[in-house]
Amino acid sequence: MPNPMQPLIRPPDKSGSSSVLFMVVLRVTFVLGLSAVGWSLASDPGNVSGGLAGQGDLILIGFIGASFVVIALDIFVPRKSLTVISGLFFGLIVGMVIAYGLSLIIDLVAATNVPGALSESQKSLLSALKLAIGVICCYLAVSFVLQTKDDVRFIIPYVEFSKETKGARPLVLDTSVIIDGRIDDIANTKIIESELVIPRFVLLELQTIADSSDKLKRVRGRRGLDMLNKLQSNENVDIRLLEAVPERSAGNAGVDEMLVDLALQLNGKVVTNDYNLNKIAQLRGVSVININDLANALKPVVLPGEPLVVKVIKAGEEAGQGVGYLEDGTMVVAEGGRDRVGETVELTVTSVLQTSAGRMIFGRLDGGPASERRRQKS
Repeated sequence: MPNPMQPLIRPPDKSGSSSVLFMVVLRVTFVLGLSAVGWSLASDPGNVSGGLAGQGDLILIGFIGASFVVIALDIFVPRKSLTVISGLFFGLIVGMVIAYGLSLIIDLVAATNVPGALSESQKSLLSALKLAIGVICCYLAVSFVLQTKDDVRFIIPYVEFSKETKGARPLVLDTSVIIDGRIDDIANTKIIESELVIPRFVLLELQTIADSSDKLKRVRGRRGLDMLNKLQSNENVDIRLLEAVPERSAGNAGVDEMLVDLALQLNGKVVTNDYNLNKIAQLRGVSVININDLANALKPVVLPGEPLVVKVIKAGEEAGQGVGYLEDGTMVVAEGGRDRVGETVELTVTSVLQTSAGRMIFGRLDGGPASERRRQKS
């Protein structure tokens, strides 16, 4: 049997290996550059005086050690966010601008209230006061921006190194909606303009289901992988396999929790058939597209009094009732149709009931089987 994962396996990413090589060259250059700064400082007698005289080797070792400390910090913090860096610089700029304005006010107040020239002690006090105000302003500005970066996103020009995609808000696909397969039919209608995002943890869950010892689960998992292959070859939508784990998710978070966190991080919508995930996402303020709700909304409208032809396939729960189904799965309850099981009959619609499970149509049996009446009419 062919491996259903085979079409999803890609050749090694050459761009990833080149970026690793570039980082190695960058770090080596950084160590050499900082070492050169330390050597130039230690080798010039004019730069070292007092207690530092004759300590050139110690200064050079200190600069080399500092370079390795910076690289270690860079390596041990692998998850970096461009939004945090942008917020940091934006906060520093705002803080320094506010501090500069306050320092002008302090100089004006000092010049107005202190007669004559300022003494050295007064100048030192003013400098210390302005420095303290600058540090406070920068801290408050950076803290404010980082805590409210989602609200001021329109102010900060965040840069995204990715191709331009369709739509404004991406659609994050759940495992259930991929296995369901109707998302591919919807994509063929060309109504989807947003990018479809498939996280790596959803793909791993599909692979786990496909490798399950339970036959039913194994069939469902392989169907989901086949649906992914169809979506990837569909030219009507943009598909992106996302490797990253959501920033707000804990290490032991489940797939549903990570999906909601990822949708919040991407400002996207969750596409699912899972009732529980639907409710959790709504409670956390994430927009949800439920394929079942979409299918119910697109079912044909049937009004009381209209004729309806259906095949009765089983007896109903109430006395005299027969049950049939339309092509879209809508249940039809035929009053007086218990004795017509296996026959195609014509009903007159009496009422329509919309429930959370779908739509139910109630009808009254008009007479004999529809096929017999058609023969009588002809």
